[in-house]
Amino acid sequence: MARTTADESSYQTLARWLADAKIAVAFTGAGISTESGIPDFRSPGGIWAKYRVVEYQEFLASADARHEYWRQKSEAHADFADAAPNAGHQVLARWESQGRLTAVITQNIDELHQQAGSQRVLELHGTARRIACLDCGERYEVEPLLAEFRRENAVPPCPACGGRLKSATISFGQMLPPEALHESFALAKRADLFLAIGSSLVVEPAASLPRVAKEYGARLVIINRDPTPLDDRADLVIGGSIGAALAGVDAALELKEN
Repeated sequence: MARTTADESSYQTLARWLADAKIAVAFTGAGISTESGIPDFRSPGGIWAKYRVVEYQEFLASADARHEYWRQKSEAHADFADAAPNAGHQVLARWESQGRLTAVITQNIDELHQQAGSQRVLELHGTARRIACLDCGERYEVEPLLAEFRRENAVPPCPACGGRLKSATISFGQMLPPEALHESFALAKRADLFLAIGSSLVVEPAASLPRVAKEYGARLVIINRDPTPLDDRADLVIGGSIGAALAGVDAALELKEN
């Protein structure tokens, strides 16, 4: 379908579909968090444009690679450490609390959905707000260990076992969490309304979720600033600001209920 601008007609359409849905699922990407000031790593000014990616097998094999990985994570953390949920995150959390939204599946690693109040959040790419030990499985808050790295200019060992510490995010070459991935595809197959929000829909296997939802009978709505490869398969496509669009749909819902 052709892309539309964000307007009252599209808001009212989505509000009606959301009110009628039995299982509505939101799938979010970086675009919902850029409005909180968090840069998209793929953007021209993002981390991936400035530095080479340290892949997972290299991280495991090389102390130098682990140091470079931690240096990059230390810089990237500063971009979102103080970021707060925006209107888009808040609307999705409110819809869940109202029983309108079943779950949020996210590619994001910033935990802003949880901070906004969302309870059922499936993190496909992990979280950058935790550090995980690859050897014993312990998890830690990120700030103290990043502070130690900056102070000592050395990757800290796991406090519990002395093992290798890594951001609890999914690196290139690392498997996605199987439970979250399985549950996400199960939700996509059961949904009757699937909202793809702020995702380029090009990173697999997550990018297949909207397509699977559509194939299993869901209405597919794409809300994104830029065109995506699935726009022509969507039932509704809304461009422009994600926060403004979701707030507009929320307002249309309130009018519909009153």
